[in-house]
Amino acid sequence: MKPEVLNFEVIRVENKLYDIAGIGLGPFNLGMAALLEPVDGIEAVFLDEKDEFAWHPGMLLEGTVLNSSFLADLVTFADPTSRFTMLNYLHKHNRMFQFFFNKQLKVPRREYDSYGKWVAAQLPYCLFGQRVLEVADSSWDGASCYRIMTENTNSGEKEYFYTKNVAVGTGAAPMLPPNIERQQSDDIYHAAEYSFRKEELKSGDEVTVVGSGQSAAEIFHDLLQDQKHFHYKLNWFTRSPQFFQAEDAKVAREIFSTDFVEYFRSLDIKTRLETLPELDHARKGIEQPTLEKIYDLLYHRSIEREDPNVVLQAATELSDIQSVEGGYQLKLRQWQQDKTFRCFSDKVVLATGFQPSVPEWIQEYGELVEKEDEDHYMIDDYYRLQFKDGRDNHIYMLTNIDHSHGTAATNLSLSVVRNQTIINNLCGFERYPVQKDTVFQRFSAKEE
Repeated sequence: MKPEVLNFEVIRVENKLYDIAGIGLGPFNLGMAALLEPVDGIEAVFLDEKDEFAWHPGMLLEGTVLNSSFLADLVTFADPTSRFTMLNYLHKHNRMFQFFFNKQLKVPRREYDSYGKWVAAQLPYCLFGQRVLEVADSSWDGASCYRIMTENTNSGEKEYFYTKNVAVGTGAAPMLPPNIERQQSDDIYHAAEYSFRKEELKSGDEVTVVGSGQSAAEIFHDLLQDQKHFHYKLNWFTRSPQFFQAEDAKVAREIFSTDFVEYFRSLDIKTRLETLPELDHARKGIEQPTLEKIYDLLYHRSIEREDPNVVLQAATELSDIQSVEGGYQLKLRQWQQDKTFRCFSDKVVLATGFQPSVPEWIQEYGELVEKEDEDHYMIDDYYRLQFKDGRDNHIYMLTNIDHSHGTAATNLSLSVVRNQTIINNLCGFERYPVQKDTVFQRFSAKEE
């Protein structure tokens, strides 16, 4: 007995029950899709509303690189023999020697985007142009499952997919400062749109960048390089007490390990939440080479002219933007001094980070889901959302798990380990062994 087809403008119903359906096709779910390819007995489908794989397309600036080694690709930490490794991508595209002679272990952002497109194109169960409208409890031949309703973004056709389990990899959405969201315009926008609009941005007389992380630094550097051609004044304000460099010491990077995640999981929710800001020094700072390039450019330019026409100011938060004749008045506060001042700008880029993009349909489960506290869902060791009814059909969370898994939430290499864990749980045996005891330091107190 097949599932009932509801009369809801549905044209197609997939005539199969999948073992897992991934929602969202960023690097996290794409990595899972790649690792599932050689796994026998698992039927999978992955859905995304975009027309093709695209990784932060608005930030694919020339000369920018990932802050991780090429080993942190979609599959290597789980299976270095996979045909979907970055090294195989380079080999297939006759770029191995260029990558070798370049003497860098980090991959250009543009090349990582091309690599993702290459992987996705080889996986027929990665379906693009499918907007997920609803995920609901359902049944197939009397067995419990989830019913996913999608809309084809080109034809408008509705479709149902039935699956035993769901993997939520819906990524992150741009985050704007309080009271600023309503101010977005052709002249004020988030960094996620930068590369699409930077040419019109450079036509301004005064350009302001707001933000404290790597994206803000890369945008500022890009604008600084072209400043001599366009002659705009350039400002960079960050709320952080200084222009923070990302922690890159070798022993400090061991927090991006399975051992640290296991330790983090052992802490209570209050301690985990208190620990998260401390982890940001390694997760969200600015890469040293980027800061060095900015300083070198400012230094050399100061030889030619005494005033490089640049303002760099930390410990400064943006509280409001008001439209005035010819541009915008930015209301800023140096919070350490508690002094408010204003700055004119006719172009503003808000490199103010991202926040988890949690689908609305998850909220529909409401009281059925266990919570660790008022604001945080309970996620178990296998990245499964915990339901009060103890169901066997799982929703695996790849999004909004900072509170439960710390550094594993956004790190590319740990996302591979997360996919290993989920696939092993799906299979019921260790298809991809997860390595432990991988670091030199100890995180937990020694038991007596």
